[in-house]
Amino acid sequence: MGMRTGVVVVVWLLAAGGLRAQTSQAARRVVDTMLVHVGNEGEHSNLYMYVSEERSARTGGHLWTERVAETSVGKVRLLVAEDGKPLSAERAAGEKARLADIASHPDAFRQREMAVKSDEQHAQQMIVLLQKGFLFDEPRAEGEDLRIGFRPDPAYQPLSLEERVLHGMSGSILVDTRSMQLHRIEGRLPADVSLGYGLLGTIRAGSSFSTAHASEPGNEWKTSTVDTEIDGKLLFFKSIGKREQVAHHDFKLLASDVSVGQAVTMLESRSELLARD
Repeated sequence: MGMRTGVVVVVWLLAAGGLRAQTSQAARRVVDTMLVHVGNEGEHSNLYMYVSEERSARTGGHLWTERVAETSVGKVRLLVAEDGKPLSAERAAGEKARLADIASHPDAFRQREMAVKSDEQHAQQMIVLLQKGFLFDEPRAEGEDLRIGFRPDPAYQPLSLEERVLHGMSGSILVDTRSMQLHRIEGRLPADVSLGYGLLGTIRAGSSFSTAHASEPGNEWKTSTVDTEIDGKLLFFKSIGKREQVAHHDFKLLASDVSVGQAVTMLESRSELLARD
């Protein structure tokens, strides 16, 4: 999933770099430095091929194993297994046909991926909105990392329903001391969060998220795991739930100018190699 699923989680809480009366200035300096790295596009410009294992609404609750090839305009995916079992011949043929369509219509693929990037840009804008929303505990050394706890700043007034939910979370950040990159962030709602005084809905206590990053070839930190579980009820008592478990591994650095067609070819070739193994 690259940095996408990682940036979206940073949006949630990481960007709480603001200074309030009870926050640790030492922690604030660490978080501010780390945020510079998170927001530096030059540090996240490499392209990779990797294996993604995901269970989410997108996968219909199944465990999907996909090979992913990143390009400058988006990620090309090839499903190779579901729930630990290889695809049927018919389904594998359907995947190859889908890839062939992507290769034949790269402009359409680019437009679909632009919508995703627009969502990411909107998420990054939330960093500015949340910078003054949290207080930080003093950093604690934990191996090669610094652990920094965060909690809501009661003086901050959320400006939207989204912020209302985010602002209710507490948790911790792990920052790699060698690179000052985000290593891990996790947050949890200790109490229910009512939206619109409970008239619009409620997000239940215990809703949580965590994400981890790891250094990969090319010295870039990529999202390695994501675990999200959000429960609640919206207007008219409609139950909502967001559950997502993702793991990325086997990263291989790609050329910086890899095209959509080349990505498709590499995924198909790799799939054939897997089938023979």
